[in-house]
Amino acid sequence: MATKLTFNRLEKKFILTEAQYLRIKEEIDKRFDPDEYGETTICNLYYDTPDYLLITRSVEKPVFKEKLRLRTYGVPTDSSTGFIEVKRKFNGVVYKRRMTMPLANAIKFLNDEIDIENPTQITKEIKHFLKFYGNLAPMFYVSYDRSAFFGKENRDYRITFDRNLTWRGYDLDLTKGVYGEKLLGEGEVLMEIKVPTAIPLWLTDLLSEMKVYTRSFSKVGNAFMRLIKNDRSYIK
Repeated sequence: MATKLTFNRLEKKFILTEAQYLRIKEEIDKRFDPDEYGETTICNLYYDTPDYLLITRSVEKPVFKEKLRLRTYGVPTDSSTGFIEVKRKFNGVVYKRRMTMPLANAIKFLNDEIDIENPTQITKEIKHFLKFYGNLAPMFYVSYDRSAFFGKENRDYRITFDRNLTWRGYDLDLTKGVYGEKLLGEGEVLMEIKVPTAIPLWLTDLLSEMKVYTRSFSKVGNAFMRLIKNDRSYIK
């Protein structure tokens, strides 16, 4: 299956208890199939300026915000596939562009140590992002164990469940593995519903019946707030 490199969609987030997760999962299994990655650990490095410009803007909840991250599926080696992603949000709609290459090359590209021959439009967009902000470097590691599903009738309908959300602001190397501070409480699950337009009515009714409501929850945003709380010397 070809890797999808562009996404335009609505994304809604919910924090579930274990009991709520199990009830919703019953219905998801009837209408959705596991995606190509199934259950996996997703590892991310979020890039920012030394004064945290990108994340500072993001937590202020502006109409437009954007971020840059380097992602792998599973704890990688240098030869694993790296996904360089620019994610933008405007008026509630998420736009994601990404490119892939071996992890070691992806890091060099982000460090402006190598260039890409015959760049695509997405490559040009990411290069412009790097040039526009300048001096970007990894500032946060965030990982989580994800179960992902897509609609049986429409593959553009996606639902993900994330557990074991972990962050750190040190050892910013994806190959070092999963460790750090947790971002969710014991037994909590982050559910994300990702759809091209509206959430299906049957799911809206189920969430309403269970009194499960959307939440504003940014993984890297919460990591940033933990960083401030733990050690204000990080903020210049």
